Amino acid sequence: MKKDGYFIHESSYVDDGASVGQGTSIWHFCHIIAGAKIGQNCNLGQNVSISRGVVIGDNVKIQNNVSVYEGTIIEDDVFLGPSCVLTNVSNPRSQINRKSLYEKTIIKKGATVGANATVVCGVTIGRYAMIAAGAVVSKDVPDYCLMVGVPAKKVSWISRHGHRLEIKDGDGAYRCPESALKYRLNDFGELYCIDLDESEPLPYHLSTGSKSYAFFKSR
Repeated sequence: MKKDGYFIHESSYVDDGASVGQGTSIWHFCHIIAGAKIGQNCNLGQNVSISRGVVIGDNVKIQNNVSVYEGTIIEDDVFLGPSCVLTNVSNPRSQINRKSLYEKTIIKKGATVGANATVVCGVTIGRYAMIAAGAVVSKDVPDYCLMVGVPAKKVSWISRHGHRLEIKDGDGAYRCPESALKYRLNDFGELYCIDLDESEPLPYHLSTGSKSYAFFKSR
């Protein structure tokens, strides 16, 4: 059903005092707790819980069975895969109340957290980073890093379109095989896109995939 400019399934609840942006969809068995803020054009799959104090940007996709706890900030265009885990206390004990000590976790613009991955609280995941399925992140992740394993380790740079950047052109820049956007390391060893500002939305012709990941991987 439509409510205040967003869609909510009849089995879900948005508490009074929660904020949900225009065009957002909230599907089966979700609970948005008072004090949570969700941006525009987001999509929350089945059985998603958003706690008080959580801030979620625009165009965020949260798949089934994800709980986002107090202390978490999720920027625009983030993807959270099915059953990934976010935490907010490093040393939880049932007998000890640490509600005043929740640790901040920031997932920056365009980042992806894969299915069943775990993000230990107190870390920042950089822009357009990708956390592989099942990985455990316990340290900050730089922009455009592909992180794999337990504990998660960087295995390569990754493009905004989600492809490993391993081959350099003649000018020394990495080129994404899908978008042809180029990337380069700055003097601090940080990757950035040469052709498009990271804060800008993708042009229309680059925002819809036409070939599978396997197609580009086999090239």
